[in-house]
Amino acid sequence: MRGLLYVMFAIGVIGLAYWAYNENYRTQSALAEVRALKRDIASLREALSVQRAEWAYLNRPERLRDLADLNFDDLGLMPMHPDQFGLIEQVAYPRPDPAPLGLLAPISGTVSLNALLGRTLAEPLAEPAAESAAEPLTSSATSPEAAR
Repeated sequence: MRGLLYVMFAIGVIGLAYWAYNENYRTQSALAEVRALKRDIASLREALSVQRAEWAYLNRPERLRDLADLNFDDLGLMPMHPDQFGLIEQVAYPRPDPAPLGLLAPISGTVSLNALLGRTLAEPLAEPAAESAAEPLTSSATSPEAAR
């Protein structure tokens, strides 16, 4: 009995050692991945700061003014003046389209969605059934089988 207990204890210790060994390598792998991600983030931040500096350099007002003067014949750009701006009240917004009448009217009776669509949910949308398009919709159809 004591021998069995020692064997079980030894198997337990070996199992825990294997688990600790496995967790150690998984942790080391995760830490290496985190270090690699931090290096990538640092390099991307550096590249972003370089791009921001280039953007600021390219968008200097005197450079843009010189480019506008140089390309005046091609672009026809004129300096902006305050009287060129309007008020928000002067903007003509498009009116919303009214909803189709079929969607506004309540559906009376017990018409199922499948009967309205003329198909079951298992059928694909891309291929409309020719026979279901020719059949008139009735309010007595309550199941997908009755709609066919």
